Amino acid sequence: MMKGLLVLTVLFVAIFGKETFEGDQVLRITGKDEVQLALLKDLAEMEHLQLDVWMEPNDLSTPVDIRVPFTSLQTVKAFLETEDIPYSVMIMDLQVMLDEEQDQMLSARAAAPRTTNDYDYSNYHDIADIYSFQDMLVAENPNLVSKIVIGQSYQGRTLNVLKFSTGGTNRPGIWLDTGIHSREWITQASGTWFAKKIVTDYGHDAALTAILDKMDIFLEIVTNPDGYYYTHNSNRMWRKTRKPNPGSSCVGTDPNRNWDAGFGEPGSSGSPCSETYRGPEAHSESEVNSIVDFVKSHGNLKAFVSIHSYSQMLLYPYGYTSTPCKDQSELHDLAMKAITELASLYGTSYRYGSTINTIYQASGTTVDWTYNQGIKYSYTFELRDTGRYGFILPANQILPTAKETWLALMAIMEHTKDNTN
Repeated sequence: MMKGLLVLTVLFVAIFGKETFEGDQVLRITGKDEVQLALLKDLAEMEHLQLDVWMEPNDLSTPVDIRVPFTSLQTVKAFLETEDIPYSVMIMDLQVMLDEEQDQMLSARAAAPRTTNDYDYSNYHDIADIYSFQDMLVAENPNLVSKIVIGQSYQGRTLNVLKFSTGGTNRPGIWLDTGIHSREWITQASGTWFAKKIVTDYGHDAALTAILDKMDIFLEIVTNPDGYYYTHNSNRMWRKTRKPNPGSSCVGTDPNRNWDAGFGEPGSSGSPCSETYRGPEAHSESEVNSIVDFVKSHGNLKAFVSIHSYSQMLLYPYGYTSTPCKDQSELHDLAMKAITELASLYGTSYRYGSTINTIYQASGTTVDWTYNQGIKYSYTFELRDTGRYGFILPANQILPTAKETWLALMAIMEHTKDNTN
């Protein structure tokens, strides 16, 4: 029976091009002590089980979320029960949720919008829709928005950055990016809403107008376009880039472990099959290297915010070392202000702190590198939720997520403006 299912799955992928996740479950596992935590770390690294770790084992304060393929469910559950490690089923059948998501996208599909006012911000969109949206936004707002192509992805897709500027040369800048992990769809959807919000509020909202009258905002919505395309067309759960790894059948590098900040240290993997594979060397991925080149050539970025999901956290450096960054006190206070603003809209609760103390040790991450480049206000967001839906956040949460996150972003951007010469 099991062999027959595997054959059917392979056939389905070959014919229809989409990987399916029938019977896959997401387990929430809570280690009771350090021994169990060590066992969970070992479990996560057993490649033959093909586990997909959604929330990594780090310390006893945070649960571990793992997507377990149907073929490994009995083995994993038996292991947990034998070791007396508590777990619960967060998602009973991942494919059911993915089917619901796909049905929602199809039912919301309308004629191509003619303007950004017609764009459906309350639903998920593929890469063609987002690229089209960017071009429309530029065409509608030529005095405020331009599109910069900072490079190409491995597969040749343009790496587009929207520049919001009221003029002037080499003004201080604020960088925002979404979608560096391609399956985190709530981030690209929020980024699209942010872009429209900026052009809508300029000249009407005093705080945003004051920011743009002094600084430029750069926004990269689809930071990992090959991965994002792949999540829509082949494998919804894809996280990494799509660059092949010589000598391995496993494709892709984690673009948030590929930066030259503690590169290769604990908190990343040297295995090409791992979701946190760091790549052969720092900045090996064009999607990362293009941002590195941009940051260095610009030379005047004052804030850098990289937006991920999920777990509802606002993080500042460092991830690769427990040594506090020199601006920890200011970054901590600003994080508290930002998440207080965020919570004011719907009461959504965020944790905040340094990456290593708040979520887990992670080496080679974006904001550790940008902070080391002298960009003081370097932050990582982990958007909704805390695990009920994980990466499959329903579309009806897009607008609430974007709106509350915007309040936190405004707090960070205003503080940056007020503390920039």
